[in-house]
Amino acid sequence: MNPFQSIYEAVGEKKIKDLVYHFYQGVSKNEDLRKLYPEEDLGPAERRLYLFLLQVFGGPQTYSEERGHPRLRLRHMQWKIDSQLRNHWLNTMFEAMDKVELDQEVREMMMGYFIKVANHMINHA
Repeated sequence: MNPFQSIYEAVGEKKIKDLVYHFYQGVSKNEDLRKLYPEEDLGPAERRLYLFLLQVFGGPQTYSEERGHPRLRLRHMQWKIDSQLRNHWLNTMFEAMDKVELDQEVREMMMGYFIKVANHMINHA
């Protein structure tokens, strides 16, 4: 079992949805992140991240049912992701987390997950 799967039970869908909403509010204001989304409407990307996080954190498997295996690194290879872009992503996610009331233990688990994944996405020095 993935150690992060208990998060869904602890926080529920609404807090995950709120987290993703606040994250994309941050993306819309961050020039480096915003340029990764050529479409004007961030709604589809927001929905994909929401479904992905629901699944990763122990909720419904809708993401995989709709899109197949996440293959995160492969899906992100089209963008040059270096440590600077990773930091923009992490800072935006952590700012979003600050806007959602989370138990400290859950917050730390989520932060651990996001750091691990963000580091894994780096594909350029």
